[in-house]
Amino acid sequence: MLNLSSCNNVTDQFQILRFLDPPRPISSLRRRNAAFPLSKTTPLPLQGGGSIRVESGSGSLADRLRLGSLTDDGFSYTERFIVRCYEVGINKTATVETIANLLQEVGCNHAQSVGFSTDGFATTTTMRKLHLIWVTARMHIEIYKYPAWSDVVEIETWCQSEGRIGTRRDWILKDYATGQVIGRATSKWVMMNQDTRRLQKVSDDVRDEYLVFCPRELRLAFPEENNSSLRKISKLEDPAQHSRLGLMPRRADFDMNQHVNNVAYIGWVLESMPQDIIDTHELQTITLDYRRECQQDDIVDSLTSWELIDDTIAVPKLQGTNGSPAAIGEKKVQPQFLHLLRLSGNGSEINRGRTEWRKKPAR
Repeated sequence: MLNLSSCNNVTDQFQILRFLDPPRPISSLRRRNAAFPLSKTTPLPLQGGGSIRVESGSGSLADRLRLGSLTDDGFSYTERFIVRCYEVGINKTATVETIANLLQEVGCNHAQSVGFSTDGFATTTTMRKLHLIWVTARMHIEIYKYPAWSDVVEIETWCQSEGRIGTRRDWILKDYATGQVIGRATSKWVMMNQDTRRLQKVSDDVRDEYLVFCPRELRLAFPEENNSSLRKISKLEDPAQHSRLGLMPRRADFDMNQHVNNVAYIGWVLESMPQDIIDTHELQTITLDYRRECQQDDIVDSLTSWELIDDTIAVPKLQGTNGSPAAIGEKKVQPQFLHLLRLSGNGSEINRGRTEWRKKPAR
């Protein structure tokens, strides 16, 4: 084991830290350093004495070390992430849960960067006074290419008003090394009273607090007419073709809003997927409608059935700009499934879902 305290000086310690850091492309290092000018520095202590110096300025230490910032217009936020070894799955690429967690992380960091609270996922001052929280109503994710271990992903996000009862947040994912769009996502959020667990309309006071940070004109990650994020999810009828019964929330599934985090539902949905599809395909699109909260003592059944497809589906190629790849190329029929999460006891709906799958690429 390397012992930093045995090094002769701070410079030696810093060189060892650089050695331990995974290698990155030269272009990535240049862009990373550009985001962290070292003209103003603050000492950061090292084990065994000495220190290295990091940028000082407004915000917390986490803000200064985080690879993210508001865009020039101040209406969206961009952050870069390195895919860790524990975030990849059997395909040696990031899992869809990893992608969803990164979306949630960059959304919360965006809210924090403009001064919103971190207790309750981006709550405003008025929301905290009234014990209000944001909860997910719908999530739609499309992944055109999965990043691999050590790849750097750049995610841009922004939020906008969504009627009187909620808000929406969109994301564009890019391969940081190439600038290629590798995914897009959109979501709808509604407001809930944390004490009564009942939904509540967004008041003018709350709306005024966050709209100042939203784009002045409507901006959509999915601007295409009749895109798949708008499709209604039909209810899966019994008997389901595939099922996984008796799923229970783990303690680690609960978040600061005292309920199962929205990302955990993705894993439950995939538990009932047929194994032959998992072996030969990868998830391209997932859409989830959240119907009710899941609490600690709930027991969940995951149901899945093939969805009948009348028309062929275009597979988007990685072309276009600003996160809007054109749906061009030959028509291919992709396997699609309907999903239902329900309580084991009374059959109450927790979540409806739809997934689309494509053949795994040759590696």
